[in-house]
Amino acid sequence: MKSKKKRSGLEVLRLLVVGAMLGALMFISDILMEFLPNMHIVGALIITFTVVYRSWALVPIYVYVFLNGSFGGFGLWWYPYLYIWLPLWGMAMLIPRRLSPRWRVPLYMVICALHGFAFGVLYAPFQMLAFNFTPEMTVSWIIAGLPFDIIHGSFNFVAAMLVLPVSRALELVERKTSFD
Repeated sequence: MKSKKKRSGLEVLRLLVVGAMLGALMFISDILMEFLPNMHIVGALIITFTVVYRSWALVPIYVYVFLNGSFGGFGLWWYPYLYIWLPLWGMAMLIPRRLSPRWRVPLYMVICALHGFAFGVLYAPFQMLAFNFTPEMTVSWIIAGLPFDIIHGSFNFVAAMLVLPVSRALELVERKTSFD
């Protein structure tokens, strides 16, 4: 995806529409996999969209976040979603684009898994503030959630194998549909 030159208004509009559609796709994939405990492809999709769209990947991420709040209620569970996906996006942004697929795929898998393993830890600061947890209570809360985080991270590791083929397909579509 080109990012150096100035985009036309039509290209920006196209990117916003594509971002909205990709965010809805993330939300639907999450709902379809809801019967599986802590298993979803959201992390793999965030990495995929970051590989292809770079900073524009924030559009589908926040469409996904706001769809979650709209359909699930903007309760206390929702507020960490405002920041919890940013470390994953940031780690994906740090992977050099010219890096060989031989190295990129394992990196995608590792950062996706790390995000899943750390989900409870990333959620904990909000829990601590919202529920006035002491540091001891926060650590207990994190430990109680470790089995779920292990499932989450393990599934993310496997799901991230989809990043390279899906990002290549999305880049091909982008080359054919871009207004630039």
